[in-house]
Amino acid sequence: MTHYLADSAAAWQESWNLQQEAFLPDREHRFTTMLDAVGAVTDDAPPRVLDLAGGTGTISLRTLARFPGAEVTVVDQDPVLLALATASLGDRATIIAADLGDPSWTAALPHRRYDAVLTATALHWLPPERLTTLYGEILQVLRPGGVFANADHMPDEGLPGLTKRLMTRADTRRETRYATGAALSWPGWWSKVAADPQLAPLFAEREKIYPAAHGAAEWTPPAAWHLDALRAAGFTETGLLWRGAADATVAAVR
Repeated sequence: MTHYLADSAAAWQESWNLQQEAFLPDREHRFTTMLDAVGAVTDDAPPRVLDLAGGTGTISLRTLARFPGAEVTVVDQDPVLLALATASLGDRATIIAADLGDPSWTAALPHRRYDAVLTATALHWLPPERLTTLYGEILQVLRPGGVFANADHMPDEGLPGLTKRLMTRADTRRETRYATGAALSWPGWWSKVAADPQLAPLFAEREKIYPAAHGAAEWTPPAAWHLDALRAAGFTETGLLWRGAADATVAAVR
């Protein structure tokens, strides 16, 4: 069945990528390192991957490009982003609407075990106590030897001065891109969504789900906090997979 966003999905994906890349210039590098880890635990066989808080399906699209035949599940709550993921991925992935703040989210998964659970720039909206519990839930949906990777804002507490300088320089470059129209800002992208006839109804649903989204505070502890929480959850191996300025990817093996 043709999705109602089929004709515009590619353009929206391109727009989303440009908006995200303006904020995260090394975005593709972190995705590559995550998929390298997936290949390492599966010997490059088609993996079963859970794209957690997967949004428009960014990680899933890259997973399928790298591992043809992969089984991919996308979980998110945002109706706009899920619609774009569905239009872009079609029958190549299973798309699930679920709230990661609710422990019952795992009940909707089509598989009991995954080779990998991947997430990027998403879990910082969860409070620490919920994220701690979520790490235990992620452990339970991984097969033995499976890998979890979380790429997010994770400043290095040992380099506070240098990190601040790096972030200031990045902010300046980003604002220049916004000012010249080279890329949309986060609010600017959502304004385009709200004005689109096909997406406007879904945007209205999103506003009900996230009534305080525009003013919500992110919680971005250092990578060391995540590694401690993952070890406490029961993962056998934990460590830093990638680092770029104030961002990092932590990985853990069941």
